[in-house]
Amino acid sequence: MDRKSKPREMALAALIALSAAQGVNAQAPQDSGAKSAIVSRPGGNAALPGTSQAGEAETSALTPDESRQSAAGNVAELQQMIGGSDLSELRTTYNGSYGASLLFYGKEMTYYVALFQQKNFWRVIKTQDVARAELIYKDFVRQTVQLSDVEIRRTQLEAQKAFTQRMIALSQERASRLQADLDVAHQQQSIVASQQQQRRAEAIALAQQKQSAQDRLRAAQRQVSELQRELESGLPPH
Repeated sequence: MDRKSKPREMALAALIALSAAQGVNAQAPQDSGAKSAIVSRPGGNAALPGTSQAGEAETSALTPDESRQSAAGNVAELQQMIGGSDLSELRTTYNGSYGASLLFYGKEMTYYVALFQQKNFWRVIKTQDVARAELIYKDFVRQTVQLSDVEIRRTQLEAQKAFTQRMIALSQERASRLQADLDVAHQQQSIVASQQQQRRAEAIALAQQKQSAQDRLRAAQRQVSELQRELESGLPPH
């Protein structure tokens, strides 16, 4: 290698290093303390269901580095540690099938903050900063509230639907009983009306028979009186 080529190679290496540094800076967030990140499943970049519209980012308390931690293996690491006795559960909050937990590994003074659904870990953040762990835990709890809104509403609507259907069935059963009672009442009313009509006819016939008997009685009494007078005619008075 001659002396002229060596300065050229050094200049070229410096230029490559400068270009690489500029590329890294261009990819890094302008604000190292930014709190906005897309909340996604480990290894994916899809937004959590029910938390945002398509293409919108979910606001989170996580930094970009923390948002990438799950992809770095924190979920698998925590799953392996769950069965052991060295991991302490400090806090857990449930909202519907979603939950958030704050766990502490005392041997390394490390905190694990987990977001899960139906006891399956979704996000796991690892930190030795207790204040940061508490902040992330509160943010995960807030997310469980948002995520469970639709689920809880669906549970309530299902209960209301079942209650309404049960009330409809009870109302229909009562309506059937009332209709049966009404049918019996109509039938009995028809029977009573027929009996009343028959008895009125019988009463009219009996009244006529009574009147006729009274007329015959008066005629017989008149005849008896006349015969009595004829029999006693010519006899001295009492």
